[in-house]
Amino acid sequence: MDLALYQWGQFLTLLMIAFALGMDAFSLGIGVGMVGIRLREIVRVSITIGLFHIAMPIFGIAIGAYLSELVGDIAVFFGGGVLILLGVHMLWNGFGNGDQKSVLRTTGFGLLLFAFSVSLDALTVGVSFGLMEVNKILAISLFGLMGTAMSYCGLLLGRSVGGWLGDYSEIIGGLILIGFGLKFVM
Repeated sequence: MDLALYQWGQFLTLLMIAFALGMDAFSLGIGVGMVGIRLREIVRVSITIGLFHIAMPIFGIAIGAYLSELVGDIAVFFGGGVLILLGVHMLWNGFGNGDQKSVLRTTGFGLLLFAFSVSLDALTVGVSFGLMEVNKILAISLFGLMGTAMSYCGLLLGRSVGGWLGDYSEIIGGLILIGFGLKFVM
């Protein structure tokens, strides 16, 4: 009975952590979804973010015993910088190059950068999980599922809101990404 209670407690704890990690994907997805992203792109972005939410903690667990505190600070700073750059790019397109599409819709590299930056917090959680006893398979599975679902919901919501805002949606989306990037850097 005590073992079952422990397993449920660990499951709920990991689910709450996965939800917290997915909230970044949700909130940033709103900003990216405002540019008028198509449903097929929403699915592709969501799956990519989910895969990064699986890969990053695996990588973090692998290096957790070696670089726990140092990697966390560098990862958050780097992720914030990437988000700021993506936001500036969206602002550039929103103000000056209205005919040019955003890097997230035209190249795979922009999508990988976005998914990487959104998943950096999962890397730092993975580093800490590498130092403690936790059901790593369950944690990684929950991170991937929640990251996919939350980014999908955020992108859909952003797409709906972006339709109301018209041409200003890419500018607002860029400002959202810059704001989150600054939050991570500072």
